[in-house]
Amino acid sequence: MKKVQKERVAGGSLPPQGGASGRCKDDYRVGFLAADKAGDAADLPASRDDDQRKIYISNSAGKSRADVVICGAGIAGISAAYHLAVKRRMKRVVLVDERPPLSLTSDKSTECYRNLWPGPGDAMVGLMNRSVDLMEELARESSNSFHLNRRGYVYVTADPKRISHFERFVKETSELGVGPVRYHTGQRGDLSYTPHHSTGFDNEPNGMDLILDSKIIQRHFPYLSRDILAVIHGRRCGWLSVQQLGMYMLDRARENGVRLIAARVENIDVADKKIQAVHLREGSGTATVSTQHFINAAGPLLREVGLMVGVDLPVFSELHLKMAFKDTLGAVPRNAPMLIWTDPLILSWSEEERAMLAESEETRSFLEQLPSGVHTRPEGGPDSDILLGLWAYYTPPAEPVFPFSIDPGYPEMVLRGLSTMIPGLKGYVERLPKATVDGGYYTKTRENRPLIGKLPIEGAYVVGALSGFGVMAACGAGELVAAHVAGSKLPHYASAFALERYEDRGYQRLLETWSDSGQL
Repeated sequence: MKKVQKERVAGGSLPPQGGASGRCKDDYRVGFLAADKAGDAADLPASRDDDQRKIYISNSAGKSRADVVICGAGIAGISAAYHLAVKRRMKRVVLVDERPPLSLTSDKSTECYRNLWPGPGDAMVGLMNRSVDLMEELARESSNSFHLNRRGYVYVTADPKRISHFERFVKETSELGVGPVRYHTGQRGDLSYTPHHSTGFDNEPNGMDLILDSKIIQRHFPYLSRDILAVIHGRRCGWLSVQQLGMYMLDRARENGVRLIAARVENIDVADKKIQAVHLREGSGTATVSTQHFINAAGPLLREVGLMVGVDLPVFSELHLKMAFKDTLGAVPRNAPMLIWTDPLILSWSEEERAMLAESEETRSFLEQLPSGVHTRPEGGPDSDILLGLWAYYTPPAEPVFPFSIDPGYPEMVLRGLSTMIPGLKGYVERLPKATVDGGYYTKTRENRPLIGKLPIEGAYVVGALSGFGVMAACGAGELVAAHVAGSKLPHYASAFALERYEDRGYQRLLETWSDSGQL
């Protein structure tokens, strides 16, 4: 056990059950160097005309009008503004956030996307396929300014009992619309496996590759553990720069009349169950925006803002962390895909470490079986040596608090978990590298599906509960909520994300047997 683990046992620095408190340690809140992060926000202005955002309030004589007010300038709120103003030509769209755009949780994400989602039903696959369609359109339109790639998600197992689960999963998700399955068993007649490209997204295969032959696995993924028995390579998956995607959509939206206001939504006027006005505060200035349409895109503050219109949204939050460190040992190739371990883990500890962990109730569980899902990917361009690592081994429900405390033992836990999948990372367990840790809140429904659509107040809408899939769902979710506002025809998956689904008795019964949330 390293020093940070000892400090955790002695000082109890894990967030308390049910909430996070305290301030983040400065050395854990430092951002990546611009040179190490392709498409980092440092390469872009935070927004144009920052001073005018404040002038709009102070010179508005306290009152103005808007066709739509959107609360929240994260990736979902920006997408909604983009689709309303650019695609639907709606005038007088106001986007409100007291923080700079994309700065609360969107810029803390792993910036990944996938269309590989379980049922029940095909709603999540439908939404994600549409969202990826839109991202690819924007990438072509912008000469791929946000570095969209199609490296894929690689799910691995070393458990022979899980091979049948892998086979069943690819069959079922293929039927939901993920794409065709290609089987690679090492037998004559199999299709040949096509490796991914490091950059770009065109001319890449769709669907999934299920690799059941160890020779093929080692040939294409020699850095993975030789204990691995099966691999699913999801192909319509990869990552991008969320800052550049978000700023591209925001710039286009502002060119088409969207006003970005640096302010806090203080309260909302509702009369006869209809939206009337939104009250804003920026410093000592206040303003009232008269409107008949309000979109709650407040991310982790979704429930708080929902209560302003008298709607208690059925959501809760979990704090999820992410680490970044320099892979000076070269354990993971720079062209690697997203790598995900799907088996539960029991970590290896020395007798001294086991005794120390057993002393504290907070760390005793680290001696037991821990959840699956530890994952990693390279970050930055070919000259970078940064790896990202994530593992949701401790995510109790938490009320969003900013800033939040960060477990100093997180990097060690993630590296121990990852080294089971990637043996080359074991060298870091004995001598921990300097790591940057940040994160954000996954605000979610109990079944981990979003809320997108109308609220029971006329003119009120929601786009949220996007959990850990906000980046990948944002384009499709923004388009969907814009269709609700415009009164347009809705796609087949729209009802699966509507708030009123919880009033359906059939859906209530389905919730009792829901088995796979799709969350990593």
